[in-house]
Amino acid sequence: MIPVTKPFLPAEKEFKSYVKSIWERQWLTNNGPLVNTLELKLKEYLGVDHLLYVSNGTVALQLAIQALNLTGEIITTPFSFVATTSTIVWQNCKPVFVDIDPDTFNIDASKIEAAITPQTSAILATHVYGTPCDIDAIQYIADKHGLKVIYDAAHCFGTRYKNRSIFDYGDISATSFHSTKVFHTIEGGAVFTRQPALLKKMALMRNFGYSGVDEFSELGINAKNCEFHAAMGLCNLNHINEVLKKRKYLSAQYMLRLSRLDVQFQKLHSIEDYNYAYFPIMFKSEELMKESKAKLEMAQIYCRRYFYPSLSALPYVDNVKMPVCDSVASRIMCLPLYHTLTISELDLICRLLLRIQNESQVNESKHFGMLIADQIESEINTATVKVNGSL
Repeated sequence: MIPVTKPFLPAEKEFKSYVKSIWERQWLTNNGPLVNTLELKLKEYLGVDHLLYVSNGTVALQLAIQALNLTGEIITTPFSFVATTSTIVWQNCKPVFVDIDPDTFNIDASKIEAAITPQTSAILATHVYGTPCDIDAIQYIADKHGLKVIYDAAHCFGTRYKNRSIFDYGDISATSFHSTKVFHTIEGGAVFTRQPALLKKMALMRNFGYSGVDEFSELGINAKNCEFHAAMGLCNLNHINEVLKKRKYLSAQYMLRLSRLDVQFQKLHSIEDYNYAYFPIMFKSEELMKESKAKLEMAQIYCRRYFYPSLSALPYVDNVKMPVCDSVASRIMCLPLYHTLTISELDLICRLLLRIQNESQVNESKHFGMLIADQIESEINTATVKVNGSL
């Protein structure tokens, strides 16, 4: 079986060495030494000034919205994981959807201004599959209209934009360290900001709002993470360059082998600064995508319709038609991509996709030929009737 993804895992003894230290200290959570070490090492690796390690990426988005005191409407994308939208609704704000770019699959910045109303407080955009949004255009619009900017950067570990970490943009960036991500801590996430006061506020909010032993200065929640998850993060950080290199290599092999496949690939901002978090392909039609997915599954190769359906179709939002997103979401599929995927497995996936396409084209050609033959036969019969009728 070839799954769509597998988590990277370090050597067992490497993880166990950290677990042993946890047993010795008996400090399991509440901002322990491994959590602090992970935060420091992440800041160093990513080249950012501030970050907070939290329990997951969804909570990271909740903290961002709460810390910025957002109310009313938040402009967002319909093409993302459900948490991007559900978090807005959970925080008693209203998501206002703007359609996506047909090439990058990110929110179409040229359509944002038309969606701004007096109730708009922020833009929450997703860097889809880890490729950057039109950051400069979004920031220009936000500054012009006095809006806050949050980036859902859940897919973005290792992505850079203009020689800086992608996490260094917006008022707050939120990411996920879930086990399916390029870098993971089993469960986890982080928030990033360049504003020290905002960081301090979120640090208090992360721990129930505690500002002292018996003092509370913020409305908070339990967004902390534990020593065991931090241990996995510290292990994986030692291998992240190797992981990123391997994913880039596998993606290049996909591109090479699938150059004859009649699909669309995501347009990347930069092949050098991308983290190759996913390998999406978009078919000409939903029927072709479904056929390919079903036949791959018959060979125990599992892909994913990611993202599907469009978030604008969720039952707890105002349903609006997003023509580009609706079309993309119906036709896109992510292929298996993970550190231990072998070239022979990748070859098999590509050969099957090309074979499915060829079979589909042959069947289409046969169907077309039968239609032409039927048409010719009909015309001959009509002509014969006319000739016989004139005799």
